Amino acid sequence: MDGKLGSSDKSSQWGYLVTLWVGGSLVLCAVAWLCLSLQLRIATTGFGMLIVIVLLSLLDSFVSSAIFSVVGGLLLNIYFTPPIYSLAIDKPQDILPIVAFLITSISITSLVRRIRSAERLQREQARLLDLTHDTVLVRDRQDVITYWNHAAEVLYGWGKDEALGKVVDELLKTVFLVPRVEIHRVLSRDGYWEGDLVHTKRDGSTVIVASRWTLQYDGRGEPCATLETNNDITQRRQAEELVRNSQAQYLAEAQKLSHTGSFGWNIATGELFWSEEAFRIFECDPACAPTLETVRERLHPEDIHIFERMLSQVSGAPNDFDIEHRLLFEDDRVKHLHVVAHTSDVAGGSRWFIGAVMDVTDARETETQLRQAQNDLARASRISALGELSASIAHEVGQPLAAIITSGDACLRWLHRDSPNLVEIEYCVNEMTSEGTRAAEIVQRVRRMMKGEAPEHAPLEVNELVNEVIALTRGELERHGCCLVRDLSPELPAVSGDRVQLQQVLINIIINGLQSMATVSGKHRLTLSSSTNSDGDVVLSLRDNGPGISEENLPQLFDAFFTTRGTGIGMGLAICTSIVEAHGGEINASNNPEGGATFRVTLPRSQSAVVVK
Repeated sequence: MDGKLGSSDKSSQWGYLVTLWVGGSLVLCAVAWLCLSLQLRIATTGFGMLIVIVLLSLLDSFVSSAIFSVVGGLLLNIYFTPPIYSLAIDKPQDILPIVAFLITSISITSLVRRIRSAERLQREQARLLDLTHDTVLVRDRQDVITYWNHAAEVLYGWGKDEALGKVVDELLKTVFLVPRVEIHRVLSRDGYWEGDLVHTKRDGSTVIVASRWTLQYDGRGEPCATLETNNDITQRRQAEELVRNSQAQYLAEAQKLSHTGSFGWNIATGELFWSEEAFRIFECDPACAPTLETVRERLHPEDIHIFERMLSQVSGAPNDFDIEHRLLFEDDRVKHLHVVAHTSDVAGGSRWFIGAVMDVTDARETETQLRQAQNDLARASRISALGELSASIAHEVGQPLAAIITSGDACLRWLHRDSPNLVEIEYCVNEMTSEGTRAAEIVQRVRRMMKGEAPEHAPLEVNELVNEVIALTRGELERHGCCLVRDLSPELPAVSGDRVQLQQVLINIIINGLQSMATVSGKHRLTLSSSTNSDGDVVLSLRDNGPGISEENLPQLFDAFFTTRGTGIGMGLAICTSIVEAHGGEINASNNPEGGATFRVTLPRSQSAVVVK
């Protein structure tokens, strides 16, 4: 089927060409006969034939034009060049008109075809521009519209005939979102510009378009026209504006819920820009522009130095800051603020800080309450531990009291003699004083353990701390029949900590060891040692020979409310953990290869540590 159609098309094409060639040749012959009858000269005849050949060339390609040019040249040779009715040429100069005719004919027909092709191409391009959905218009150097496509008619409402010849900005009442001078500067520099414009349609409504301008140049390289394409983005911009408004609303709500405001700060000018939540945090009127003085007036007197130090630092190299300070209001209310910021892109040579200010008052009050609850819990734990050590404490206090009574009785006996022995009396009084001081120190230790005062960190000698704990627990060790071995390093750096809290840690560990060993028979032994690790920190170790810790209980041994005893509440070791971590140290436990368990407490050395001998 396709083959037959192809043959049919070729036959039709050849039939058309043969008809054109024969008909065109006959027309040329008629022109030649007419000119010959009128006895016109060869130049006039050639001009007439040239007109006919140009008209015939519009009907086909270069081949037809060449054929007609040759036929015309032969007719001029036969009828107008002596000898007449012959192809021969007597005079060589007669050849020139015929050659000139051939050259002129071919040149003119080629030029006509080229113009025709350019015109056809231009029509095709214009048709394609009419098919595009983007508006396309061309304006000359005076901004007069010279081309207006179909999409422009649809978008703006003016037909092509109505728009052509009009000044584009007057017709569309263009609103420039950037200065027109800036647009022309970019267009002249780059030959191209794009941006958003607002146009008014024929019905009076406005439309936002994404506009692209491109300069067109003439043969001398001078701008002669501007091609402008516009795309309707009204709905897109409205949707983006809606999204921005929604985002701003969500951001304001989120800031309000999180008590976090945002701000901008120009270092050079001191200008401040606050969000709505920032005004709410500082309790300022949004109608009044905020200043650094506004912030300074609300600062807590004790925190002014923090603010001033920050001001002095940000004027230098740092690109961010992170501070906390308080605000004090007229009704004595206090707010705790956490302020963070970093530099933004430098614009116009000025440094800008963009940051956030968070109201952390509730968090700080909660932390205070939590610390108080931890202190109360730790105190309760100490009281519980002292309850378990009551026998030991009674024993420790009973010994000096018994010694005081004994010395008092002896002193009375020496006084009742006929000749009092003053040397013995003095010795007895000194013994009573020494034992009384010893009993007072024991009572003071117990009182310190029971007091609920806030922790006070100070440099401590670890070995001295260990000896104090041993004195408090000696009676408990004897009651359990436990042998305590001390292996204390003679040279230890001082640690910074609270004496009572660290005593509580050691007492809890010793009691746990005694209770653990009570479940097994045999001789019980505790080894308490002190040393330093490779980092120079102090390590206290307590090794027992009890049953050890089961592998399943070891990972959760220091968790709150975990206990392996039916009478315990599981807070002793958890409190120990919080105390040690608050001191910057760590506590852990492991089983010994030969049986039993070892608890280790690592405490960092004091920054101003000295070696204790």
